[in-house]
Amino acid sequence: MAATDHLTSWREVMCDAVRADSPDLSMRQWAILLTVYLKPGPHTVRALARDLNVPKPAISRALDALSILGFIKRVRDMNDKRIVIVQKTADGAIYLDSFARLVEAQTEEPALGAMYG
Repeated sequence: MAATDHLTSWREVMCDAVRADSPDLSMRQWAILLTVYLKPGPHTVRALARDLNVPKPAISRALDALSILGFIKRVRDMNDKRIVIVQKTADGAIYLDSFARLVEAQTEEPALGAMYG
C-alpha cells in the first residue's frame, strides 16, 4: 500500500469521526490518550512528558481537556502527594473502542472490495 493510500484511509477515519460528532482531540491529546490506554502504567505527568518529549505544562493542559471529557482521571499518589497518577476511565475506554471500530471498518473496506471486485 502506497503512502497516499494510508493517508487516504486515515482521512476517511477522521471524516467518520467528525461525522460521529465525537470530541475533536489534538494530536497531543491523542498521543496521551493512546499512551495511557495502550501502554502499561502507572502513568504520571512526568513520565508522559518524558515519553512524548513534551514539557510538563503542555501535558497538564492536554490532561485538563481529557479529564473534562471524562476520558482520563488524575489522582494523587497515596505515598507521595506530589505525584499525579493518570488513570483510564470507562468513558475513555468506550470512546477509544468506538474509534477503533471506525479504524477497523476503514481498513476492512479495501479487502472486501478486492474480494468482491
